[in-house]
Formats: sequence, structure tokens, C-alpha cells
Amino acid sequence: MTESQHTEWKETWRDDYLRWVCGFANAEGGVLSVGRNDRGEVVGLADARRLLEELPNKVRDLLGLIVEVNFKQEGGKDFLEIVTPAYPNPISYRGRYYQRSGSTLQELKGAALDRFLLRRYGRTWDGSPLPGVAASDLSPTALAHFRQLAKKSGRLDAAALAESDAALLDKLKLTEGAYLKRAAVLLFHPDPLDFVTGAFVKVGFFRAGGDLIYHDEINGDLFSQARQTLDLLFTKYLKASIAYDEIVRVERFPVPRAALREAVLNALVHRDYMAPAPVQIRVYDDRLSVWNPAVLPEGWTQETLLAPHGSHPLNPDIANVFFRAGEIEAWGRGIERIFTACRDAGVPSPQVRFDAGGLWTEFAFDAAYLRTIRGEEAAASPQVTGQVTGRARSPSAPQPQVTPQVTGQVTGQVTGQVTRLLSIIQGDMLRRDIQLALGLKGRDNFLKQYLLPALNGGFIEMTLPGKPRSRLQKYRLTAAGRTHLQALDKERKPS
Repeated sequence: MTESQHTEWKETWRDDYLRWVCGFANAEGGVLSVGRNDRGEVVGLADARRLLEELPNKVRDLLGLIVEVNFKQEGGKDFLEIVTPAYPNPISYRGRYYQRSGSTLQELKGAALDRFLLRRYGRTWDGSPLPGVAASDLSPTALAHFRQLAKKSGRLDAAALAESDAALLDKLKLTEGAYLKRAAVLLFHPDPLDFVTGAFVKVGFFRAGGDLIYHDEINGDLFSQARQTLDLLFTKYLKASIAYDEIVRVERFPVPRAALREAVLNALVHRDYMAPAPVQIRVYDDRLSVWNPAVLPEGWTQETLLAPHGSHPLNPDIANVFFRAGEIEAWGRGIERIFTACRDAGVPSPQVRFDAGGLWTEFAFDAAYLRTIRGEEAAASPQVTGQVTGRARSPSAPQPQVTPQVTGQVTGQVTGQVTRLLSIIQGDMLRRDIQLALGLKGRDNFLKQYLLPALNGGFIEMTLPGKPRSRLQKYRLTAAGRTHLQALDKERKPS
């Protein structure tokens, strides 16, 4: 036998044990057995008969609860069971609030107490009114952007979108009497940090040893934070491996945009805004992690979170506005959508874990991507480092060195590969025929070293420039290409 969420054992009675009764009432209910030792064995309670009469009145007077106090016997020894139901309203003992958690008793303080009291009174943090801010203080740009998104999503009727800002906020249930709710400030105020500590996103790039190389902070309304965070990650922090489909350059990032978008939105919409820490995104050479302060719904575990579940948003008013804008779904499928996007892209699923501080979503970069990136960097160093990385460099990051020996694609010179290609083109030729005539088997090498430099240098042109991927696409010499060949012929002729 062991103690659990719903059971607690005490050998004797002390009035201080009313804290445990309070904790059961504020959680899921439970049974306090008096007369059992820590191993659950009945040791007997000498004054069980007297306590049977006294305890119901004491619990009622000090806690305001009506509980069952049952007299029991086992092996000829007396003990009591105090059976406490779960109460919908908050219960305190001598001005303090307690709650059963697992086999422990927790005193609720600070943000945890505020959250508990709000929930017990049917309120949420984001749905609480915020004095001192009016609709006129909100960002017209943010509201206009929301109108565009909601119109596109079709999740808000046109009449509501045509109304004034104040009327729109009322339709979105972001007002209470004369006050705006906290959600309205986070969603549409130009600087929510004036009202909510930690209402921003911090992004940093780290080396393997944990050293921070550079970082950024993203502020503003929540829609702007989501958009700017994604843009920053894909332009500055993540590298793209490069491949070619015919002549079209294809960039592959280590995390699918759909998956990372869902992770960022989850972090912003469902984070615990009562905690002062910001959303934090850490990028390494081989992984990316998103962390946000979080609180699971009452009774949930990490297993509940990862299994199929219904929608229980911590911030329902914020979630509702993002849903109306078409940015999220309302079915509790955020984590499922992240896993699906990774599976569809053929990359590893992220690791999602919940700890006492918040929720981690960590994306490990797959081995094939890492091999490609490291191979491209080795091949490009030190000449064309900037060409193969999708990461825009921070002002403090070292700049790539481009030497005159690179290729015509970078320096404007005509390389030997380009000259060979020009010399074999006769009239209009298909890509595969040109490659065959050159005796090249690898398409990527052919595209990078021959075809693309010739196109970029203006020495050849496409016969169907509006359809670069067409199977009928052919290539022919331009005037510049013919001039180059003629100049070579003159150089080769004896004077």
C-alpha cells in the first residue's frame, strides 16, 4: 500500500492536519486515514470515539466544509477515515490555500495561487479586465492585420469586420464593461511589455559548449511576434541545404516551416503569461528548441498532452482570436500537427516534454541534412561560405571571404566549365542532351558548375523563360556566348 493523490495516512490526530483536508478539497477529493502508520498499517487511535464527534464540527467551523468522518476497525484496532469531496470553490485554512498533488501537499502561493483562484471563480488570466488602457491605445496596424487574416479565414462574419475597432473588440469578447481584457492588450497593443512582464520572444544561437554567439528579442503584439519570429529563424538562424530540380534552386531547412510555425504559435498562444520569463528559442548547429512557461490543465500529465486530447487552452480569449484569424485550429491538435508536418517532410519528430517550469519542443536535425550542410561548408570554405548558408549573418558574425578564384557565378569570370558547355551547344538543346554531350553523370555538379553559371553570365538563355521547369525547356547561345566563342577562336589561330 502506498499513499497517492487520493489517500493520506496519519498515526495520530493534530488540528494542523486540517491542511490535508483543505488540500483534498482544492484538488480531486480524497481520504485522510487517522490511525495508520507510513506503511499503511493500522496502529490504532486511542481517542477515535471522541474525535468521531468533534472532527465534523471542527472541519465545518475552520474550513467551511461538510465531510464524512467514518469510524473503522481492523485487527481489533480503531481508526478514522475523513472522506473529503472535491469542492468547486476555493477552500482556505487559516488564510492559506493548499492543494493535493500526487502524494504531497502543496501550499499555493504567487502566480499558482492567482491561477487557482481565477479558475475556481470561473475566470482566466487573459480574460481578466485591465484598467488604464482603452481601445484607442491599441495599434491600428495590428487590428487592420487581424481584419485581413479573419476575412481570408472566413471565421468571422463580414459585418463584424466592418464595424469600428471598439465594436470589433466587443464581438471578440475582449471587453468587460468599460474595460479591455488582458488578452486585448497582448493581441493588439504596440507594446504589451508595458503591462505584461515577459511578453516577448528571445532567440539565440549557441555553440555546442553552450556559448551564446548572438541573439535577438522580438516585441510587439502577438501576431507580429509570431510573424517576425518565423522570419528571423528562417533568414538568420537556420541554414538551408541546397539542391536543384532541373535549374530551380531548392532550399531544404532542417525544420519544416509548418512544424516550426505551429510550435511558435503554441508557445505564444498557450504560454503562462503569469510567469515573467519570455518564450525562448535556442538554435544550435544540430538542433532547435522552443521553450515557453506553461501550466497543464488540472489533472493532466505529460502523457495526456502527447496523446489525442480535446482543446483546453490556458488563454481561451487569446486562442479564440488566433482561431478567428485562421492561425490555429480549435481541436487541441497543435502538437499532433507538428508531428504530422515533420513526418510529411521526412525529418525526425521533435521531443516534447513538460517540466516544472514549462514546455520544451526540441527538433533534432537529421543526419542526412547535417552531412549535406557540413559538406557544402567544407567545399565552399573559404571562398563561397555565404552562398551555401541560408543563415543571414548578424552584424557581429564574421563575414565570408570571396576570392577571385571562385566561379563565374560569383566573380563574373568565364570558367573553363562554362567555355566547354558553350562549345558543344548547337542550336536549341535539351538539358539532358547538353549534359550527355559533356559526358557528365552527376546532375547537381552539371547544374552548379556548368549550366547555372552560363545562364547567370548571360552566355545562354532558355527557350521557355516563363516555364523554367518545363520538360520541353531548351537552351541556346546568346550574342554574348557567340562573342565569347569567337574571341577564343581568334586567340587560338596563329598570328
